Amino acid sequence: MNDATRHPAGIVLVRHGQSTGNLADARARSSHAEVVEVAERDADVPLSPLGRAQARAVARWLAEDPQAPPVPEVIVSSPYQRAHDTALAVAQELGSRGADLPVRTDERLRERDLGWWDGLTGLGVRARFPEEAERRQRIGKFYYRPPGGESWCDVALRVRSLLATLREEHAGRQVLLVSHQAVIMNFRLVLEDLDERALLDLDAREPLANCSVTAYAGDGTGLRLDRAGDTTAVRDVRVTDDPVDDEPRGVDEGVSA
Repeated sequence: MNDATRHPAGIVLVRHGQSTGNLADARARSSHAEVVEVAERDADVPLSPLGRAQARAVARWLAEDPQAPPVPEVIVSSPYQRAHDTALAVAQELGSRGADLPVRTDERLRERDLGWWDGLTGLGVRARFPEEAERRQRIGKFYYRPPGGESWCDVALRVRSLLATLREEHAGRQVLLVSHQAVIMNFRLVLEDLDERALLDLDAREPLANCSVTAYAGDGTGLRLDRAGDTTAVRDVRVTDDPVDDEPRGVDEGVSA
């Protein structure tokens, strides 16, 4: 196999379905709370009932709609429960149609680590870490690393590493990855050769709804973007546009650019 063909035949990126954490975040923001009240650690936050329905809808769409990306041959998921449960729902639905698809997990697909900011709203960050909120505003979302956490650049390194593994282990195969907002956006950074400004502009203009689909198709020399943030699969269930689950909402509010 020559270097030009050493890549998956296609990569489909699915953001996890609506989680109980998404709902708790919305409640915290609406009540102007500093803390998002979630009992579980971030890795254990489950899907909501709607999130499970969204995951099943994605599987049905992949199996039934001729306009959808090809049915996957490999499913790899973030180990975080909301993503893994989304992947399992997809695998089970496709399995009922004859596809034997075990779900593998890879920690490189996990949610971005927010360190000290974990569990806080934007209001909470500004109240408890005002100097860090100002530093984040000065450095910018792409390069800023919360204390004890990861920057978007750190996530991009994970993505580059995972893509190298996919090229080695799954060249020529259809791969479905279930992950999180920041991770999927960093796939766009790497696969589309974007820079900081272009990526953050996309992130602001084209947020990823729960169970939205971003897909790349092989063109003989590499992978080209086929669709981004597509919500076709969940429109008959419900589109939940809760795009930012990788950092506190409104962290920049009240701070001049």
